[in-house]
Amino acid sequence: MKKNKEITIDKTLPKNLPLMFQDRAYNFGTSIVQSAKNESGKFEFYTYKQVYKEIIAFAVKLRDLGIKRSDAIGIISDNRREWMISDFAIMSLGACNVPRGCDSMGNEIRFILSYAGCKVSFFENAKQLQKVLDDKDEVPLLHTAILFDSCDEEIIIKAANLGIKVYFYNDLLEEGKNLLDKDPHLKAIIESEMQMTDGDEVATMIFTSGTTGTPKGVMLTHRNFLAQLEIIPNVLPAKENEMWMSVLPIWHSFERCIQYIVIALKSGVAYSKPVASVMLSDFATIKPQWMCGVPRLWESLVTGVYRSMKKTGGIKYSMFKFFISVGKKYSWLKAHLTGSVCQFKRRLRFFDVIFSAIPFILLYPLNALGDVLVFKKIREKLGGKFVAAISGGGALQKEVDEFYSAIGFKLLEGYGMTETAPILSLRNFKKNRKGCVGEVLPCVEIKIVSESHGKIVSSEPLPPGKKGLIMARGDQIMKGYFNRPDLTEQIIDKDGWLNTGDLGMLSYDNEIKITGRAKDTIVLLGGENVEPAVIEDELKASTFIESVVVLGQDKKYLAALIVPEKDAVMEWAAENGVPNEYYEGVLESAEVKSLIQSEIDNKINSSKSFRTCERIYKFALLQESFKVGEELSAKQEMMRYKIAEKYAKQIEGLFSE
Repeated sequence: MKKNKEITIDKTLPKNLPLMFQDRAYNFGTSIVQSAKNESGKFEFYTYKQVYKEIIAFAVKLRDLGIKRSDAIGIISDNRREWMISDFAIMSLGACNVPRGCDSMGNEIRFILSYAGCKVSFFENAKQLQKVLDDKDEVPLLHTAILFDSCDEEIIIKAANLGIKVYFYNDLLEEGKNLLDKDPHLKAIIESEMQMTDGDEVATMIFTSGTTGTPKGVMLTHRNFLAQLEIIPNVLPAKENEMWMSVLPIWHSFERCIQYIVIALKSGVAYSKPVASVMLSDFATIKPQWMCGVPRLWESLVTGVYRSMKKTGGIKYSMFKFFISVGKKYSWLKAHLTGSVCQFKRRLRFFDVIFSAIPFILLYPLNALGDVLVFKKIREKLGGKFVAAISGGGALQKEVDEFYSAIGFKLLEGYGMTETAPILSLRNFKKNRKGCVGEVLPCVEIKIVSESHGKIVSSEPLPPGKKGLIMARGDQIMKGYFNRPDLTEQIIDKDGWLNTGDLGMLSYDNEIKITGRAKDTIVLLGGENVEPAVIEDELKASTFIESVVVLGQDKKYLAALIVPEKDAVMEWAAENGVPNEYYEGVLESAEVKSLIQSEIDNKINSSKSFRTCERIYKFALLQESFKVGEELSAKQEMMRYKIAEKYAKQIEGLFSE
């Protein structure tokens, strides 16, 4: 357990987030902070000074509507320019927001708004408002709805009949500007309110996804975020005026923190969508230097590249595969030669250098040729100016990680959780070591403690290389779960240590490696402990597997529910003469079952350090992809208990003798 050395803290940051934006507006006013598409689909750019004026004007109008300190205000919307302005306007009044995305189910939204006591809520459009109107009785306190987009008169009347007054964002913003024009002193009132907000006041209340049951309201303070912002210049060498591309749901704590990082670094953000065709077009226009994404996003881009190259066929495809193979070997050798390797056991650098140097030198010209013929073209499709991108929100698959290294695209990996606001570790920019989720941030302490079935055996920290529960402590740890001090006490002990629930180990360079999830651990009938996430991540690296759930609690062996990658399987079936008129028939064919079995055997075996008890002995193929609200949470995390309920019959068949 240790903190990083040579900590440099940005002492110029103020005590809360609105004051940070104010500082940027007054001192870097002409720099671009936002870029968003207009009605014709073209990007428009907005400076810190422009956006700050809108924040003040909007805060003036929200105050006029009666919003005051400590109020909880809902925001049910995906990423967009108005989100940031609304967020800072709410915080400027000392209130906090309660966000959720447009993919959330109606019952989830109604529960959250009601539980948080929201009287006012923003909605992206009429569809999101309708989710509340479907059962207004479940949200008795809500009386005001603010829509970012316009809607039909019909829904306004329906809302009014249920006791909800509907306003539109653009109208309120204009009214706020008019109020300021009439009384310029209102600006001073808002800025005075900003000054009154202390760091320990709640900035946002983010409800967890509910993967194991009812969502919990995580209260994150201004200080929770600022603790990370103060040290971020040590971690990310982003320069002023560089652009970030935003595609992740803004209600997630990861993307929210990134939005604040953008402002702390005096850079700007452009809003896009997590759809490959849209992103690639926006990359070409904005040419961003930075971006964050979840593992599935990075995987989908890789899959798209392979699929595109496969369609070209012939020598181009062969050349592509050859140079990617060269690039992977070259980057592996470079990592060992430069010491960019995680050390969970003490290793002698001398041997790494000796055994890596000659192959590295021999591969250098081939890799350089591959860069000219292949890698550079791929990077250009990604905008051509990326300094680095960050993957978070889940485990980054090894093959995907290796691909980006091969093409010379710096993809960093981070780790954290909503309750830690959220970033606990991030890979070193200069030494992007694979096999870990980054170095512990200088603003937090991490220790690994021994555990048994998710329960702490000893609070004494384990040495590097020893697996146990990951514990975190520092200023970024949440204030607690809203109205649930009992649950808060279960996760944060009297000394301030938060139990992440994740299993892992520390390296000798203070990096974290995730090895599983304590509550997901499967205990087989023979007493063997198995981490399903490790097996699932390995299997999902297959071209033919989209999703997988490993099962086997209290059973003799492991089994799996597998969602095949439909396009890849159908393409394979056509190439191998398997009748493919109906997808259901393809999945039932002996050939496809044999294909999936071979993928399992190739991925889960002793040569990849999997034990005999970790092999999959039976599997069932599912026709439908997992859906948000059914098998997946709003953060697209698997809700294992719901999967167990929905596919109980198939699971029973997997374990029948």
